Amino acid sequence: MNRNIKYLNRIICDDVLNVLPKIAENSIDIVLTDPPYFLDKMDNNWNNEKVSNNNNQHTIKSLPAGMKFERDQGLRFYEWYLKISKELFRVIKPGGFFFSFSSPRLYHRMASAVDDSGFEIRDMFMWLYTQNQMKAMSLDHFIEKMDIDEKSKTKLKKKLNGWKTPQIKSCFEPIVMAQKPTIGTFIRNIANYEVGLLNTNVKIGDNMYPANVFSVEGINELIDKTFLISKPQKKEKGEFNNHKTVKPLAICKYLIQLSAFSKNAVVLDPFVGSGTTAVAAKILGRNYIGIDLNEDYVEIAERRLKEVDAYDETPLFASIK
Repeated sequence: MNRNIKYLNRIICDDVLNVLPKIAENSIDIVLTDPPYFLDKMDNNWNNEKVSNNNNQHTIKSLPAGMKFERDQGLRFYEWYLKISKELFRVIKPGGFFFSFSSPRLYHRMASAVDDSGFEIRDMFMWLYTQNQMKAMSLDHFIEKMDIDEKSKTKLKKKLNGWKTPQIKSCFEPIVMAQKPTIGTFIRNIANYEVGLLNTNVKIGDNMYPANVFSVEGINELIDKTFLISKPQKKEKGEFNNHKTVKPLAICKYLIQLSAFSKNAVVLDPFVGSGTTAVAAKILGRNYIGIDLNEDYVEIAERRLKEVDAYDETPLFASIK
């Protein structure tokens, strides 16, 4: 019997640091999550209303909140995520996996926090895509505010034409793949805890061996053949879902299928948001525990879970083409 029976297959609305200490030690098979990144208005208390509100945009008003650069963002994120990771290390079984999405700029802080909490960093997945908003800013707006004559402004604009702030178009998301150290050999560990190995029967692209690069959109023939997993269905998010950073169901299913050995595996998402991880676990016949502080997101997650039958279910350990 699972020791987390009161939390099993539920979404809990609470602060993650209040809930994790109540979860039994060595009881979780997989953690799969997309945490707050501590960007502008996107710390551990962020919500959709704050991020969407123009009054919270501290940079150029035409850009969404979250693009402000501050060096201490990464430091604050590291300190907070180290606390989270230490709790996750306690609840994950020996050999259990920890998958955590990140922004490219803060990946080193995330990976360091996870590493310093006791996990072994095994790999990094790259979610590759082509569509994303450019974040670099033109300098014309700032030049106009300079206390110089119009002729000098025009000359400076011409000189700096095409030169922008140091932010390139981001076309991938990194996902840390960490593992709690096994007890004994991998064979002994999986015999005792039913976790610790990866299922290479799961394929991507044209029946290809599972890779640490994947895409859910067609890019070109070679990439599609090698790294494409199933494209997100239009109905999977739900028209009622207003979460800003919904992850494709196909990615969560892929990572769970790779790492969930036991049919009774428990998948934990401590920042469940609109519930994609929980939905993927339910579709795949696994148990889930979701935690989120935002009541609106919890309601969305619960509604999506009720509508799971609307999705096309992918058989366990089948090729995800």
